[in-house]
Amino acid sequence: MASVTSRDVLARGFRVLGRAIRDEPRIFTFAVGGSVLFGGLVVGSAYVIGHIVGRIVVPAIEDGEINDVLLWLGAAAVLAISMLRVVGIFGRRLGAGYMQFRLQARYRRLVTGRYLDLPLSWHHRHATGTLLSNANSDVEAAWFPIAPLPFAVGTVVMLVGAVGSLFFTDWVLALVGVATFAGLFLINVFYSRRMAPRQARAQLMRGEVSAIAHESFDGALVVKTMGRESHETDRFADQARGLRDALISVGRLRGLFDPLMETLPSLGTLAVLLVGTFRLRAGDISVTDLVSVAFLFTVLAFPVRAIGWVLAELPRSVAGWDRLQHVLTATGEMRYGTINPEKSDEPARLAFDNVDYAYPAGGETDDMVNTADDEHGPTVLHDISLVVPEGRTVALVGPTGSGKSTIASLAVRLVDPVTGTVRIDGHDLRELTAAGLAETAALVAQIPFVFDDSVRANVSLDREGIDDDAVWAALRLAQADEFIHRLPEGLDTMVGERGTSLSGGQRQRLTLARALAGRPRLLVLDDATSAVDPRVEAAILAGLRGGEQPTSILVVAYRRATIALADEVVYIEHGRVVAAGTHQELLASTPGYADLVTAYERAEAEREREHAYEDEGAVTA
Repeated sequence: MASVTSRDVLARGFRVLGRAIRDEPRIFTFAVGGSVLFGGLVVGSAYVIGHIVGRIVVPAIEDGEINDVLLWLGAAAVLAISMLRVVGIFGRRLGAGYMQFRLQARYRRLVTGRYLDLPLSWHHRHATGTLLSNANSDVEAAWFPIAPLPFAVGTVVMLVGAVGSLFFTDWVLALVGVATFAGLFLINVFYSRRMAPRQARAQLMRGEVSAIAHESFDGALVVKTMGRESHETDRFADQARGLRDALISVGRLRGLFDPLMETLPSLGTLAVLLVGTFRLRAGDISVTDLVSVAFLFTVLAFPVRAIGWVLAELPRSVAGWDRLQHVLTATGEMRYGTINPEKSDEPARLAFDNVDYAYPAGGETDDMVNTADDEHGPTVLHDISLVVPEGRTVALVGPTGSGKSTIASLAVRLVDPVTGTVRIDGHDLRELTAAGLAETAALVAQIPFVFDDSVRANVSLDREGIDDDAVWAALRLAQADEFIHRLPEGLDTMVGERGTSLSGGQRQRLTLARALAGRPRLLVLDDATSAVDPRVEAAILAGLRGGEQPTSILVVAYRRATIALADEVVYIEHGRVVAAGTHQELLASTPGYADLVTAYERAEAEREREHAYEDEGAVTA
């Protein structure tokens, strides 16, 4: 892989630069215009200086007097060229910076938008730190050569003009110039081929370091409570050392390259002076010609490096671009239909018709996996048929791993079935628009996610029509209004990253209020009140069933009190519907159900006794 990258890095790098030019042609043209103006004036200044030396300085030395008119004309020419060079530099730098930052902003938006389009299965295969690296350091790396690119293009124009001027002046000195420029190009090609695998590895290591850091910080509670601080520190240190070594390898090669790029133009200038001296003695060139060519080589040293800067950054650019393309060309996004459900305040009807579901092939085991475009592994849901009637509550009950969360994900189309159909009000979910589905159905997940923002922002999500009255109504329905009133700033209270200032039950009620604020006609609760006191949970479910905001409810339930509130219970085992009926009917007819609910009840009673004991101990203390 490294050898292939070494061979084609220049071609691939130029394709990336071509893409940048196609994306921003006007800004690039403006920047190159400034660079060409600067480059032309560099060549012109060499010949102006040559004429000043040959026609003013040398005669003044020979004759012992200075021609004031010519001196002022020379000074005016130098001043005019200097001012115009400032204009060229300003245009070049302004255009290059504007182009680079626009490209970075555009591709950050593209990458982020692609993240939102891709299915959860794709996200589960990629570490969060890697995804952050894609949107940050990889975007920057891909467009890093843009800053020197206009300068380099202007330098190419300048070099063509310089070589033409050299041949016009003296063909021998021109050959010295051609040899010097050819040497610069060959050094750059050699450098790019050697640098490509080093830059690719450095970009990969940046993503891995970012991934480990994010995972360690995100799991700080587990790390500390399990006493794994030293292990995580060592794990991060190993990756950090790997990144250090990769960057040192890059720096070592660059440390060899930069002196060569500095030295070769200086050697070219020395060669011009040596050869030019012999040519001057032979009468083949004048002092003006020699000074002009020598000065031209002197001032060319810095602009020629711009080409080296672009070529030096091409390997890094290619590595970053390849990592971006991994995201931008990823497939598997969910395709939505064109049907918008009719606006209604009536609860929706949810129906599963002979639904089978399988994880994608490749060993993934998460419930939330899209299978639209992937080959399938073993089937985990078999012939699931169930109905949640309008305004009714259906509880899903089953042992761990039976498929309850997968059914919940299917109900709001986080995933699609392999066979069969999931319908809302008779419409296949795949026929609905994304906005229409979001307005109709809402999922409250088992693990609540709270943004680092105010309570108001977390509930409303800046959705149209959700004012403070609607926020408070949703909080009341979620039994969250009382603790929100007690917060220091009420709705304006900042809850911290992932809601760290709130308890687990408070976070669950806040995320439930977020779902209710959109007034969904179907509410799917995936064990969404597991951290809430049973009495509060009962009040929430009672409010959802008989309140001012009627909705159909599909709830993944464990507690007996929750299950008993359901109009119907569907018992799942090994991805199959084993029985359906009321709670009492299943207790009498289905031994597996009775055993499971009894076990849940015993565990719940034990937890309540522990809490009571802790509360009593706290009071005694």
